[in-house]
Amino acid sequence: MSSPSPATAASYAARIAFVVELAEHLHAYGTTAQRLEGAVIAAAQQLGLDCEPWVNPTGMVLSFSDPLRPPGDSDTTRVIRMSPGEVNLFKLCETDCIAEQVVAGELDLAEGHAALRALEQRQPRRRTALLHLLGFPMIAASVAGLWRLPWSDIAAAACIGLLIGLLDLATRNGVRLKEASDALAGMLAGLVAILISAFIVPLNLNTVIIASLIVLLPGMALTNAINELTSQHLVSGTARFAGAVTTVLKLTVGTAIALGLAQLLGIEPQVRAARPQPDWVEWLALLVAAFAFSILFRAARRDVLLVMAAAASGYLISRFVGQAYGSNAGLFVSGLVVTAAGNGYARWANRPGALIRVPGIIMLVPGSTSLRGVMNLIQRQDVMAGEQAMLAVTNIILALIAGLVFGNLLLPARKNL
Repeated sequence: MSSPSPATAASYAARIAFVVELAEHLHAYGTTAQRLEGAVIAAAQQLGLDCEPWVNPTGMVLSFSDPLRPPGDSDTTRVIRMSPGEVNLFKLCETDCIAEQVVAGELDLAEGHAALRALEQRQPRRRTALLHLLGFPMIAASVAGLWRLPWSDIAAAACIGLLIGLLDLATRNGVRLKEASDALAGMLAGLVAILISAFIVPLNLNTVIIASLIVLLPGMALTNAINELTSQHLVSGTARFAGAVTTVLKLTVGTAIALGLAQLLGIEPQVRAARPQPDWVEWLALLVAAFAFSILFRAARRDVLLVMAAAASGYLISRFVGQAYGSNAGLFVSGLVVTAAGNGYARWANRPGALIRVPGIIMLVPGSTSLRGVMNLIQRQDVMAGEQAMLAVTNIILALIAGLVFGNLLLPARKNL
């Protein structure tokens, strides 16, 4: 066991307040239950506290006690209600750095607590907010390019992606609109794609809709949910899985409403199936997608190239190994390499391995497959189509989880983040 931190000289209440603030930040930045609980327990031990955390996607229960006082004499429990977190690599790294400085005695507890509060209150610059908005069409266009869709499909996906980014900006702070934002996004994507295909140019309709919605798809949430379940965090994994399925259903409902409205108005979309692009378009799309994910994950400027390299590497490993040994093998090897690389980076640089792990698997997660399957099920009213989609999603998740598990075995993590 490591030696206690100089911050143990602070009052019992101040130490608890710091750990609670730390936990709230880690939860807000999309940390999974098992990693968050491990980080909180480690920080509490360094501060001379016993902590028993219980984490789920929408809240936490943190129970504290002082090991130097009689059992039951110092028990304190905090119940915290929170919204599901979103990945923010910059703030995650800053939070980890502040915690390390407090534990090492470079910051006292009050300064560390104030630094965490200041980090939360820090507002993004206008240029950063604009880049985040542009990330939506960049992702949509690059995914369409990776799928080698025609230029008209790529342009349509980018336009719809920009509209969805504006919708996200408008609904982010409104309670009512936020609850319906996924359904509204699905309806918006469906209506615009139908209008373009009916009056301007034929499209690969469903594929363009899925590409434009790719940012909202819960592929990472599905993967994290199964990862939590395999780590015996059953409540958190079940809740996260249910939330991901609900998101897919809301997106599907929105697209179904758009198709229904088109039929009522007598608008007939012109659908085609064509993927004519040469190899260089896929490579360019991969570069754009990697950069766009570094924006949407809010990576610091110094980490942009690292995040881009991780995202591109995960995709390329999966692609080339998949061509040689099958898609499931490609996903497994990619998950294993990315996880081991993230753990190695955390050991070497003493920074969160999430900088490599999260972008490394983002283009492998089964979000698009799950939405395509549910859309086919609703449009065709064919149970077999739904069963095939569920089987495909299950295979992807199992291969990724196997890679994550064996990657942690190959090179265990020293940092929970």
